[in-house]
Amino acid sequence: MRIAVVQLAYGDEESFEQRVERVAGLVAAQAGHDLVVLPELWGATGFDYSRWPGAAQPLDGPWARAMADAARTAGVVLHAGSFVERLPEAGVDGNDLANTSLLFAADGQVIASYRKIHRFGFGSGEPKLMEAGDEVVVTGIPLRDGGSVTAGLSTCYDLRFPELYRRQVAAGAELFVIPAAWPAARVAHWTLLGRARAVENQAVVVQCNTAGSHGGYEMGGHSQVVSATGAVLAEAGGDERGSGGAGRPAVECVLSVDVDLAATTEYREAFPVLGDRRL
Repeated sequence: MRIAVVQLAYGDEESFEQRVERVAGLVAAQAGHDLVVLPELWGATGFDYSRWPGAAQPLDGPWARAMADAARTAGVVLHAGSFVERLPEAGVDGNDLANTSLLFAADGQVIASYRKIHRFGFGSGEPKLMEAGDEVVVTGIPLRDGGSVTAGLSTCYDLRFPELYRRQVAAGAELFVIPAAWPAARVAHWTLLGRARAVENQAVVVQCNTAGSHGGYEMGGHSQVVSATGAVLAEAGGDERGSGGAGRPAVECVLSVDVDLAATTEYREAFPVLGDRRL
């Protein structure tokens, strides 16, 4: 399976419309991959909450149509990161926005959608403005050779809650796809938790983070692909500070990674940890 992880960089000066057009072009250039992955909330920005209401769109809005067209042009399955969805009506918390991911087939049709379950912000940001998702999403991703892989979908802050990934594995997941807007200040957690989710679930982890700076927050980069054994197959550069010291800013790049899916099955059979679960 060939995966392209697109670590986007952007700042506050780029408009939503400009960014969508630019990113659609990046996706269209990834022909030959089975799966292309974008970061979380890359259109509306992850931390400038004031932009979210104005950037909100329905599931079939211009953002989704642009991403469907890009997937079709490249002939790839596209996990388009996430966008601010305008819900048809307010949810249980009284909000009409959600942090929603869409997975597109190579023909532009939507394979699956996922609304972020764990909202980040400790009472502000996502918890204040967005409804929480309530569905664990596991779906098949078709491959160019005619096979498929079963993937679990999650977003950013979800990574801190291992019970979600256990439920995905119980539903058959062999691979986790995790777009994010993870800041530089805690980027060490991002890479560590990704490896932990891979090791404890014996699953491939695909993490796509943001670079650049927006809303006063510097983003951490370090997108990575981790094997079921916990080995890092590829990692993008990024801020090395982790706790606020001097470091190197994350930059935009594309990781192109070949993943041996058969190796995950072989490893699970040779070291059958998952069969010993009791809780």
